[in-house]
Amino acid sequence: MLRLGVNIDHVATIRNARGSSYPEPVRAAELALAAGADGITAHLREDRRHISDADIALLTDLCLKRGKPLNFEMAVTDEMVGIALQARPHAACLVPERREEVTTEGGLDVVKGANRIADATARLRTVGARVSLFIEADPVQIRASVEAGAQVVELHTGAYCDAAREGDADKAAAILERLKAGAALAADLGLEVHAGHGIDYATVKPIAAIPQIAELNIGHFLIGEAIFVGLPQAMQRMRILMDAARLERLEATA
Repeated sequence: MLRLGVNIDHVATIRNARGSSYPEPVRAAELALAAGADGITAHLREDRRHISDADIALLTDLCLKRGKPLNFEMAVTDEMVGIALQARPHAACLVPERREEVTTEGGLDVVKGANRIADATARLRTVGARVSLFIEADPVQIRASVEAGAQVVELHTGAYCDAAREGDADKAAAILERLKAGAALAADLGLEVHAGHGIDYATVKPIAAIPQIAELNIGHFLIGEAIFVGLPQAMQRMRILMDAARLERLEATA
């Protein structure tokens, strides 16, 4: 089955907007896990705009107690590597990060940052973290990820989702084909394949239907939808769409 990782960053965004102690990201994580999430994702940014160091400690403890993975998204910096080495998360996803960006704007340039990324990957693997690199579905970046020692790649789906929502069918179809080819190449090279960024109800099925993808990480949309229907209900509908996409693909190939 295709796994669903729930990113709870933007619960912290709401909390921090008022400088209060609530809503608590760890409570959102508890709800998500109780509703069937396969793991929790949290991005500790350099500027601490949403998730805090204290959140990471609480989330680490919660995931250990529940026997579920914490996917710690992080920039490739000495500070973040040091925090991850202490927290020992199940997974560490290395992502590009610029202070001025609103959200992650693209994939990590593994070729350009090869030495730095390989060093961080090696250090993280010493404490048992599964290292994932958040990249574009570019064959050059995928091969560089293998050379850097990553075990997983997470393909950036933001451009596809944007094109689909804007009604640019030709652009969306072209990006989707790149995602399919990238996922197939990554799997052939021995990498586990994840995908994430910008996924909502309208865009999830074509991505979920890609057979090599083992996990989707979804956050902003689910937290936004939870305001209206509740987090378990938002997750349930997303899971139904994910599972339907896989079933439809199997029936089409049978």
